Amino acid sequence: MKDLKQRAMRGGLAKIVSQITTLLLRTGTLMIMARLLLPRDFGLVGMVTAVIGVFSVFRDFGLSAAAVQRQSITTDQSSTLFWINVLVGLALGAVAVALGPFVAAFYHEPRLVGVTAVLATAFVFNACGVQHSALLERQMRFVMLSMIDIASLGVSTTIGIVMALRGFGYWSLVATSTVTPLVYTIGVWLAARWVPGRPRKHLEIFHMMRFGGTLTLNGLVMYFAMNLDKVLLGRFWGVDALGIYGRAYQLVNIPTDNLNSAAGGVVFAALSRLQDQPARLRNFFLKGYSLVLSLTVPITLMSALFGDDIIHVFLGPKWNSAVPIFRLLAPTTLGFAILAPLGWLLSSCGLVGRGLKMALVIAPLLVAGYAIGLPWGPKGVACCYSSVMLLAVIPLIAWARSGTPVLLRDLLLSIGRPLLSGIVAGALAFVPRLLWGATFSPLPRLVLAGAILVGAYLWMLLYVLRQKQLYVEILRGFLKPPSTDEAVAVSA
Repeated sequence: MKDLKQRAMRGGLAKIVSQITTLLLRTGTLMIMARLLLPRDFGLVGMVTAVIGVFSVFRDFGLSAAAVQRQSITTDQSSTLFWINVLVGLALGAVAVALGPFVAAFYHEPRLVGVTAVLATAFVFNACGVQHSALLERQMRFVMLSMIDIASLGVSTTIGIVMALRGFGYWSLVATSTVTPLVYTIGVWLAARWVPGRPRKHLEIFHMMRFGGTLTLNGLVMYFAMNLDKVLLGRFWGVDALGIYGRAYQLVNIPTDNLNSAAGGVVFAALSRLQDQPARLRNFFLKGYSLVLSLTVPITLMSALFGDDIIHVFLGPKWNSAVPIFRLLAPTTLGFAILAPLGWLLSSCGLVGRGLKMALVIAPLLVAGYAIGLPWGPKGVACCYSSVMLLAVIPLIAWARSGTPVLLRDLLLSIGRPLLSGIVAGALAFVPRLLWGATFSPLPRLVLAGAILVGAYLWMLLYVLRQKQLYVEILRGFLKPPSTDEAVAVSA
């Protein structure tokens, strides 16, 4: 498509607006729920999700990414993929229900049997919407997908808050987790207006399953590595420790999760269409990479420098014990912002095998870090988690970019400029807080410090380091009116 890059940028704008709305909804819900529920309630649900959540890696068997990555796909192939997804979803739900008694026995908590059974339904709901969502992505109908995202989250959070107000406790969290995929699937079915046909055998299906299977195995390894910390804390330190650690982990990751979600689908879809045009692929990827990093750096610094005020404002004073954990986890957001986009690059270029090898290297390092930090509780685990992530960043980016059109120098420059700007801005914002911070309450103090940090950061990045033109080009790509070519949806 002639104007693919522009179309992707406009889709990116829609996703960013959506994710900002989603961020506000999720943050607002977390603030309300943290005041209505106890750490024990979050810990109970966290125990289950840390165990059966691994099945979410298998919910589409990587077939949605395989469908988007291919240059073309037929209706028969999509139908066959749909039925495969449904079978996988039913199987995962059944296995999760069967595991309920074992999860309860592992944690010595009988209430987890019912929680596990209800949460298992989410696998079926998700499976029924995977290929419809992939179809909308191939057509680059990101505005519609964004609206569905917002609607599903809005409905589920409303139900969860009402249940919490009526005294349902941890069941309000369970309801939120299950209603979201149900409403999302209904939305993509209505938007796509596609009814799957009968499954048929295709040689290409096996190629897509191989691609998707490699992605799934990669996801499985990384899920295990990034959730074992919660399993270990729940088992050896109890529900309260896991509840506190889990809320700190969730809060520190909400902004970057939404940012990566906003950029990931758009960038992956666009890069997959540019895989046979190396120069355009490199240019488009670096712009997206720079944007993700430039937005993540100030978030990381805010979390590390002003974590006490953030916890007080968003969770409330009863969560003060989460402050050191929140600060210690802050560097992980930067590590994921640096590494996650490289996964989009590798997948779009068909290099999923290398992504799996990278996961098999980082996973044992993270597990070793958890084991070292576990005797010191949540703070020890958080410290070791961040340390491993930061130490692994440079070797992993050097490995990931090999054999792609993107140069190591390109990546280091894209990382270095926002990072240098952030260090200067953080120092300029932290010094005034030390001088007059005690005279303000947490909310105005956080707003003032954040304004200073963001202002200094933009000044450094755009003017001192002369990156203004880059971001002006990105903004123009978002705002430029679509051409006639863009009005034509990409063929399914």
